Amino acid sequence: YLILNENVEAYEVPGLSKAACDVVRSKFKTMTSTLKATVKSADQTTTKLLIQLQNGSFVEAVIMCYNTRLGTYAGRPRLGGPRATLCVSSQVGCKMGCTFCATGSMGFKSNLSAGEIVEQLVHASRISQIRNVVFMGMGEPLNNYDAVVEAIRSMTGQCFQIAPRHITISTVGVIPRINSLEYDLPNVNLAVSLHAPLQEIRCQIMPAARAFPLRKLMDALRSYQETCKRKIFIEYIMLDGINDQEDQAHQLGTLLKEHEVVVNLIPFNPIGSMSKYKTSTKENVKIFQKILRDVYKIRTTVRQEMGQDISGACGQLVSLSDQKSIKMEYGGKTKEIPDIEDISLPRSG
Repeated sequence: YLILNENVEAYEVPGLSKAACDVVRSKFKTMTSTLKATVKSADQTTTKLLIQLQNGSFVEAVIMCYNTRLGTYAGRPRLGGPRATLCVSSQVGCKMGCTFCATGSMGFKSNLSAGEIVEQLVHASRISQIRNVVFMGMGEPLNNYDAVVEAIRSMTGQCFQIAPRHITISTVGVIPRINSLEYDLPNVNLAVSLHAPLQEIRCQIMPAARAFPLRKLMDALRSYQETCKRKIFIEYIMLDGINDQEDQAHQLGTLLKEHEVVVNLIPFNPIGSMSKYKTSTKENVKIFQKILRDVYKIRTTVRQEMGQDISGACGQLVSLSDQKSIKMEYGGKTKEIPDIEDISLPRSG
């Protein structure tokens, strides 16, 4: 209550005396991170937040606004309305080294604490009403497992009351932690960054995949699904000439046909001079999607591109370590703001 309503006097909080609140304020900080800057996309749908941690490091989070009533689903009008999803970071940098990801180029710097993860939601909640949270920002969430689990338990608690089904954890496939996740957080959504149907190609574009053989990963997902009874999101970045051919669509369909999944095809977002890949053509993406849908009856979506013009799209987040870079990235906008995916899937079976 105090965190989300920063202007309220302490003694106004029911059940907390002024004396007790004075003690709390003298011993603890309400916030340890600071929102240093924000930048909004030209179409006003995406806002990127630059947040400085108490150790001086920076992380980025992204608010994405959707209107779920647009378009149709299964030939019928969609339900819902305007909604906001927050993409949070769990680490400064990342050691997974995915070659298509800006964060991966940084290497690993440090883990965020559970409080620092939750504070991204606090900062964002002062800008927009957040309905969904996705752990798809900087870092591999399952490599910071304990902090991520604790943060999610806070997000689903009394203060924020975000439904577990509105939270998604994305991972490259850290098998031991997937095995733990099915017991620790059985009601959140799991998204797996698969990106290729064959181990050889996965290792080429995701070096960390060498530690998580595809066969063992699929076994872990099968076990997870048997326990949690939930569909799994499969993330698949579309790289021209690398993993977007028709035969690879069939290989992916064969790999996934025994699992309850939703495949999300992600157009590759260039990362400046670091980009050695090209985005798949829209025609290739359409054909790939059609094969998975029509031949293998797998629900397949194409991720809506949001925030590219502010480097806030998938794979574009990177820590800015100096004020010059910050001013270039955020257009010199350093206005202070006070401190503090939306597919709802039914349970299988």
